[in-house]
Amino acid sequence: QVHLVESGGGLVQPGGSLSLSCAASGRTFTSYAMGWFRRPPGKEREFVAAINYPGSIKFYADSVKGRFTVSRDNPTQTVYLQMNSLKPEDSAVYYCAESRYSSISRQADDYDYWGQGAQVTVSS
Repeated sequence: QVHLVESGGGLVQPGGSLSLSCAASGRTFTSYAMGWFRRPPGKEREFVAAINYPGSIKFYADSVKGRFTVSRDNPTQTVYLQMNSLKPEDSAVYYCAESRYSSISRQADDYDYWGQGAQVTVSS
């Protein structure tokens, strides 16, 4: 069983920055890719970013490319999402997820375990 806990969400003004963390426990974190997804208000869940194991390959949704950075620290079993130049349309509940594969994927069905979500609100 895998347990994922996100932290770091909150309220930020447009143009600001936030960093999300996701701490994993359970099965061997270092064998699997990790992803970030989000669910904007009233919309479907969407892919944000993914990182393979051990962290050499990263992939981003076009909407966040150049503004968001995904990273992972394998010894501490933590994955991060640094979000810069935030826009109101980035407001959502953000979820980290652990894949069943070591390679990255933007498909939610490839992820076995999910965190509880962290609220990010971008508003002036």
